[in-house]
Amino acid sequence: MTYCVATMIDAGIVFASDSRTNAGVDNISTFRKMKIFERPGDRTLVMVNSGNLAVTQATINHLEQAIRRDAEPHLMSVGSMYDVAALIGAALREVRDHDAPFLMQGNVDASANFIVGGQIAGEHQRLFMVYSEGNFIEATPETPYFQIGEVKYGKPIIDRVISADTSMDDAIKCVLVSFDSTMRSNLSVGLPIDLACYDRDALKLGHKRRFDDQDTYMRSLRQSWGEGVKRAFAQLPSLEWN
Repeated sequence: MTYCVATMIDAGIVFASDSRTNAGVDNISTFRKMKIFERPGDRTLVMVNSGNLAVTQATINHLEQAIRRDAEPHLMSVGSMYDVAALIGAALREVRDHDAPFLMQGNVDASANFIVGGQIAGEHQRLFMVYSEGNFIEATPETPYFQIGEVKYGKPIIDRVISADTSMDDAIKCVLVSFDSTMRSNLSVGLPIDLACYDRDALKLGHKRRFDDQDTYMRSLRQSWGEGVKRAFAQLPSLEWN
């Protein structure tokens, strides 16, 4: 299992992904699930993924090879983020059509999902979620974020905090708290966490950071959030029985 999230606010887009993959409690590995395609001044694209690792890696390799061969259309040549999402969906569908029958013979789940967002010169920042079947949806002001993987533990905090006018700093804290809540409740999601922040209209990535189990900020955030939740709980009014 994994957990990835991206949230789009007026100030930009925050992306984050964990790095844990596992095939049982005694077979845990670390793989980066975030991929960045960038040409400063022209486009910045950030992808995070969940699902079958072989399928997601093959899909990304398919997209990278198209760029290297200059086999248009490719991620660095199309003119809109909609086209980017369509290319990812087509590549994912092609990989699954090729591999799924063999994976099914071994009862292996071939599903995979992607979140992709960013901005291409000439249009606004946009955020999409690409489903395993290759179709996709776009984030809206009413639904400004997407999650994939183990989503249920991190969703409540995002629902309560994120809105269009949320600051970039608050969006970052919210996303990281959603990861802390998920990791606390599900051992299949774990550090390191990759974080990438895109500032609207910058056409280049603002900040990237990887948080491991020795990261002092992540430890401080976890402690402050835990203590804050306990204080808020202690201040709740007691039930008065009639």
